[in-house]
Amino acid sequence: MVTSRNRLAGLAVRDGARRLTLGTLPEPAAIALLRAVTSDYRPEDDAEKLAELARLCARLPLALRIAAERAASHPHMRIDDLIADLRDESGLWDALSTGMDEEAEAVRSVFAWSYRALPAHSARLFRLLGIHPGAEFSLHAAAALAELSLGRARPLLDDLVGAHLLEQTAPDRFQFHDLLRAFAADQAQSDEPPEQRSAALQRVLDWYLLTADAAQSWIKPAERRALLAPSTAAVPPVAFADYDAAVDWSDREHTTLLRLAPAALSAGFDTLACQLGEVLWNARYPSSPVTDWLETGRAGLVAAERANESAAQIRLLSNLGMAYRQCHRLDEGLECHQRALELARMTAMPSEEARSLNLIGLIHLERRQLDLAATFFERAAAQFRDVDEHRRAAITLSNIASTRLDAGRLPEAEEAAEQALAAHRALNNQGSVGNALYIVAELRREQGELTAAQHAIEEALDIALNLRNHTLEGFWLITLGDVQRASARYGDALTSYQRSAKLHRRLGNRSREALAWRGTGQTYAAMNRHNEAAAFHRQAAAVHAELDDAWQLALELDHLAAAVHPEDPEAARVHWAEALPLLAMYTDPRAGAVRTRIEGRLAEPPGDRG
Repeated sequence: MVTSRNRLAGLAVRDGARRLTLGTLPEPAAIALLRAVTSDYRPEDDAEKLAELARLCARLPLALRIAAERAASHPHMRIDDLIADLRDESGLWDALSTGMDEEAEAVRSVFAWSYRALPAHSARLFRLLGIHPGAEFSLHAAAALAELSLGRARPLLDDLVGAHLLEQTAPDRFQFHDLLRAFAADQAQSDEPPEQRSAALQRVLDWYLLTADAAQSWIKPAERRALLAPSTAAVPPVAFADYDAAVDWSDREHTTLLRLAPAALSAGFDTLACQLGEVLWNARYPSSPVTDWLETGRAGLVAAERANESAAQIRLLSNLGMAYRQCHRLDEGLECHQRALELARMTAMPSEEARSLNLIGLIHLERRQLDLAATFFERAAAQFRDVDEHRRAAITLSNIASTRLDAGRLPEAEEAAEQALAAHRALNNQGSVGNALYIVAELRREQGELTAAQHAIEEALDIALNLRNHTLEGFWLITLGDVQRASARYGDALTSYQRSAKLHRRLGNRSREALAWRGTGQTYAAMNRHNEAAAFHRQAAAVHAELDDAWQLALELDHLAAAVHPEDPEAARVHWAEALPLLAMYTDPRAGAVRTRIEGRLAEPPGDRG
C-alpha cells in the first residue's frame, strides 16, 4: 500500500495499481475525534459547534487534533471564540497552533509538499487563486485572474485537483478549503511581486464587473447601466441567453459577489469599488436578503466619496436607502435619501432629485405619515413627468395609490391604481405590473369583490414566480391569504401565510413575517380556535413593539383583543386600552375608523360577551 497526496498515475498505468481516493474524515468521525480530546475538559460543547469546528479544519486528522488540543487547554474559552478565530483567515495558523510549533508547521508542510511538487504554471495559478475574493470560483474567473485562456487554465486546475489542493464541485467550478486558501494566500504574498498580485486582483474584479453588468441587463433591464470600458482580457465576460441564465449565475456566485466591492476598496481600486457597488445592486439574485448587499453598497459609497463621483454617490445613497427601508432601518434609510436629494440639487440632476423625493415618500409611507408621503409622491411624479421619466412616474403613481389605500380612500386609490397598472403594462415592467395588481387585489378585497381580488393577486404571484423573486412572492402571499380567508378557504389561507412567514424569515424581514403571523391568527379566529389565534397575535405584537411600529402594534393589539374576548373579556379590554393611545397620532380615515371601533368596545359594559 502506497499513500500520497498525488494521484500516482504512473503506478496505475504501468503497474496496474488499483487507485483508492481517501477523503477526509467523515463528519461523525471528525466530531468523535474532537470529542475524544476535549470531553474531559469541555463536556458542554454541543455537536453542532463541533461539526462547524471540524469543517473549518477541513476534517483533516492533524488539524482536528491541533484544534482540539487548543480547545482542551483553554477550557474556559468559548468554542464560538475558537471558531471565530479560525474564520479569520489571517489567523488560521496561529489559531491552530497550541504552542507546539512542530505540529502547527506539520499542517503547513502537508500542503507545502503538494505545492512544491506542482509544475511552475500550476503553482502560479494556485497562489494567485489565494488572491481571489471568494473560496469558490469558476473556470472563467480562474482564467481571468491568471490571464490565461480557458483552454490553458483547465489542465492547470486539473493539476490542482489531482494534488488535492482544490476540490471540483461541479463542471467548471472549484473551491478551496479555508486552510488551503490561507496557505495559497501566504504563497502569493511570499512568491508573487506586489504589482503582480495587484494586477491579478484587478483582472478578476474587472471580469466580475463586466459579467455582472451583463447579468443586470436581464435582471433589471429598465435600470440605467453604468458606462463601463469594454473588456480587453483573454477571457471575455459571460454572455447570458436569457433571464434565468443571468439569475442562475447571480445565485451561484452570490457569496463571491458580496466580497468584490470591499476587496476593491481595500486594494485602492476606487473606481472599480464604486462601479461594483452600483452594478451589483441591480445584478443581485432577486431572492437574496437585501441585508447581504449592505457592505457592498457601503464600500461603493466610500469609494465614490474618495473619488468625488457625485452621480455615483447619489445612486449608491439611493440604493442604500432602499436597502435600509426594506430591513426596517428607517432612520438610516431616510438619512441616505436626504443626502442623495441634497447632492442631486447641488449638481442639477432633476431626475435623481425626483427619485429621491419618491424614495423619501416611501419612508414616510412605511411610517404611516400618509399626508407627508403623499406630498413627496406628488412632487416626485410632477418632476418625473417634466423630465420624461415615464417609467418612474408610473412607479410613483403606484405609490400614490398605496398611500390612498392605506388611508382608506378607496375610490381615489382605485383611480390611481388603474392608471398605474395601465402604464406599467404599456411599459412591460413586470415587477411594477405585479405591484399594481397587488394594490388592485387589496382594493377588490376591501370592496367584497373576492373573485376579482383572487384573479389580480394570482396574476401578481405568477409574475413573482417567473421573476424568481421571493421578496415579492412573500409579500403578495399575505394578500392571497387574506382573500382566501375572506372566502372561508381557511386551509388555503394558512398555507399561504405559512409560506409567506417562512420566506420573510429567510429574507430577514421581521415586520412582514409578523404580518403573516397576523393573517394566521385571524384565520384561526375565524375557525373559532381562539387560543391559537391569540398565540400568533401575541408573537406578532412583540415584533411590532420591538420595531417601534406604533400603527402595526395597535392593529395587532386590536386583533389580539378580539381573539381573547370570547374567553376573557377583561383581558380584551386591557389590550384595547393599550391600542387606543397608539392611534392618537394618526388622522387618516382608516385610522379614525379603527379608533372609533375600539372606543366603542371599551364603552361596552365590563363583562359583556357580545
